[in-house]
Amino acid sequence: MIEILSKLKDKLDSVAERSVRRQATNSGRRSFLAKAGQAMVGMAVVPMLPYDRFGEAAAAEFEQKGDSAFSADDQQCDYWRYCALSGTLCTCCGGSVTDCPPGSDISKVSWIGTCENPDDEKSYLISYNDCCGKMSCNGCRCSNHERERPGYRLGLHNGINWCMANNKNAYHCTVAAIVGTA
Repeated sequence: MIEILSKLKDKLDSVAERSVRRQATNSGRRSFLAKAGQAMVGMAVVPMLPYDRFGEAAAAEFEQKGDSAFSADDQQCDYWRYCALSGTLCTCCGGSVTDCPPGSDISKVSWIGTCENPDDEKSYLISYNDCCGKMSCNGCRCSNHERERPGYRLGLHNGINWCMANNKNAYHCTVAAIVGTA
């Protein structure tokens, strides 16, 4: 039995050695260095590719104008920016639609949603960031799930405590900032 296992081991060793030698013959250090160089040049070129900043400009213009027609509703769950927000509104906790209340920090990670503004009938990308570091505010609680994805798609899921990435991971409230047009 030991003799059979020894022959099998020798056979596997010789097959593995031939395979490794064949691979080394077909690809050398120079081809590896050439491919690595191409990859590094490719990565250096990516930031130089054209980028459409029209959406950012439109969102900035919208933020400057404000959505005064709906500003009275920013403490209601049916406010247009809150279409995918699940949590407590920062507007009810001493903050604003885009700023955390004093004493809390914005989460390092967020989820996104696409909401339509009924005023201009355009869709906007909304970044929902939790405000962290203070105990939960018992203000306006919302649970909107428009176009929510299952939990395994974390960037699109609103049922997670996004404060876990911060040093102080207590959840306080959630803000809804416009990132761009959809």
